[in-house]
Amino acid sequence: MSDYVIPAPYITSIPVASGGAFPVRRVYCIGRNYAAHAIEMGHDPDREPPFFFQKNPNNLDTTGDFPYPPHTSDVHHEAELTVVLKSGGKNIPVESAMDHVYGYALSLDMTRRDLQGEMKKAGRPWEIGKAFERSAPIGPIHTVEEVGHLDEGAVTLKVNGELRQEGDLNQLIWKTPEMISYLSEYFELAAGDVIMTGTPSGVGPVVKGDVMEVEIPPLGTLTVTVT
Repeated sequence: MSDYVIPAPYITSIPVASGGAFPVRRVYCIGRNYAAHAIEMGHDPDREPPFFFQKNPNNLDTTGDFPYPPHTSDVHHEAELTVVLKSGGKNIPVESAMDHVYGYALSLDMTRRDLQGEMKKAGRPWEIGKAFERSAPIGPIHTVEEVGHLDEGAVTLKVNGELRQEGDLNQLIWKTPEMISYLSEYFELAAGDVIMTGTPSGVGPVVKGDVMEVEIPPLGTLTVTVT
């Protein structure tokens, strides 16, 4: 018998392509991790220490629909590779970081850019622009056993069939093992953690009715409609 005084919150999970579901603990997102995207956002592309923000587990959405959120007129797409962990720890060495990876998924870091910009100017946190409901559309997880470790390969996003974003995983400023190692110095990572690895250049607005397609060849295509 549970001692909870209210119903326990729902555990967010992501389907696994080969079967089953991956329960989510935390969602970490790295900012400006492609040089060209750093430049388009008005920042120096040189390799500076990484920085992270968080989305909430229940911001992840697998329905294929993205409801246009309230209090904004400038919602941007950001196509990303997501890494999910099967184990974790503190102070993980770069050399063993990939041992903790369970698999990979296609994802979108949808952003209320106007609200994010207001927070930047005021020196305030970004959550209002980043961590709103259903702000992280995500596809099924493909395990390391299925696709290997992804450290190179094209990343693209099309809107209504028009190419908007294009990059390569080998252009990541901070590579996956470095991100895992760095995060573990500040947080105790664990099974169920999700890391969104950053977006290439070409981010831009979407409107209701737009169809977004994210593709990284080993992971197929994630199709999301703005509703």
